Amino acid sequence: MLIEVNPKNPQIRLIKQVVECINDGGVIIYPTDSVYGVGCDLFNQKAVERVCRLKEVKPNKLDLSFICYDLSHISEYAKHISTPVFKLMKSYLPGPYTFILESSSKVPKILGNSKKTVGIRVPNNEIIRNIVFGVGHPIISSSIKDIDSVIEYTTDPQIIYERYKKMVDIVIDGGMGGNIPTTVINCVNDSIELVREGLGPVDFV
Repeated sequence: MLIEVNPKNPQIRLIKQVVECINDGGVIIYPTDSVYGVGCDLFNQKAVERVCRLKEVKPNKLDLSFICYDLSHISEYAKHISTPVFKLMKSYLPGPYTFILESSSKVPKILGNSKKTVGIRVPNNEIIRNIVFGVGHPIISSSIKDIDSVIEYTTDPQIIYERYKKMVDIVIDGGMGGNIPTTVINCVNDSIELVREGLGPVDFV
């Protein structure tokens, strides 16, 4: 199903429809402040496995992030967050950044593997933040990449729908997406290291 959601004022009934889909174990494709992503309920193992099949990788090899509404539940999924790291996250989020943190004991149980780190995202996008707020906890997320080696990230939701409509339950058309990924910052062991410079500017390096 393809649904068109207003990126500035998301329609409440459509957000509720997507939330119900996720709660029922559905997989969705949605816009962020960088590239389009695919995600599901982080507590639904079958849905996570569907995301892995779509990405054609095994669960322990998949680069997954958790999309959060804000930073209020970060301590549930990450541990040893120092004050400087938290302040850095607070200053950059919401925004096109992925922060790599040491995962809490909850994360391996969710993903069914021994991942020691987790990526945390709080996108500056009202559609996905409203969805996550409605679900009540973060959702699993991975970026949608284009099969064209020249255009790495798919940007047109209509093309995304045609390609993935048989693999997901809902594709959200929130307008054209970007083709520049997030800036990735590694904060494991209280270090602050730029891993990938993407859409989000940095001023600490």
